[in-house]
Amino acid sequence: MRVNERKYLPEYLKIIGNEIPALIENFNFSEGNGNFKYLTKASAVYSSNIEGNSIDLNSFMNYELSKEKFKPGKEIEEIENLVKAYEFAQQNELNESNFLTCHKILSKTLLIKSKRGKYRIEQVGVFGKSGLTYLAVEPEFVEREMKQLFSDISKLIKEKLTISEVFYFASLIHLVFVHIHPFRDGNGRAARLIEKWFITEKLGEKYWKIPTEEYYKTHQEEYYKTLNLGVNYYELNYDNCLGFLSMLPNCLKEKK
Repeated sequence: MRVNERKYLPEYLKIIGNEIPALIENFNFSEGNGNFKYLTKASAVYSSNIEGNSIDLNSFMNYELSKEKFKPGKEIEEIENLVKAYEFAQQNELNESNFLTCHKILSKTLLIKSKRGKYRIEQVGVFGKSGLTYLAVEPEFVEREMKQLFSDISKLIKEKLTISEVFYFASLIHLVFVHIHPFRDGNGRAARLIEKWFITEKLGEKYWKIPTEEYYKTHQEEYYKTLNLGVNYYELNYDNCLGFLSMLPNCLKEKK
């Protein structure tokens, strides 16, 4: 699946896409710059929670208020690194090189140094309670698939898109990226980051404030269920992708 394809756009517009301009208009972007940093930290906390990190937002923010009194554990460091990755993305354009730098930052506690910011050279799968649920593309093809992905992203960044199209393609980038699974670890965090990064690249920095990570955490069962389009990279059925693509705009309905 190429992320710049419009195959599912007409049905997407019928289901939810045509609602997006009104949802954006009603969404509260009015928080000041001080709150911008808080929301960035919230994004990192919720994204980490999806991956099993047990530190909730209240605990993390209380730690931030009195860092000098506590020695940060691995879970705190994991969130802090993801915050730094978001901050790097907020200050740089979306391209492959900068994205790999983000992964290098966010994966500091997840991977050994030689694997941070580098595409995997191992076969990886996604495992659930019953065993293997998804087998990603072979490692020898990862770089090729990622080069194609970023080539398509570059074209989309240069193309004039409607707000509804931006959300459509952002979700598709998230979905295809997860299916490539290009890193040894940190794929979920990176996928949620690149989705929002693409939106802000097209629509402006205030869109870093939309609560995508919180929405995915709150609806985690649906999130994982709709990401699952097949048992391996070659049997993915994107005809079933609209459930996942609809989740991103729905995050605008719960935070006004």
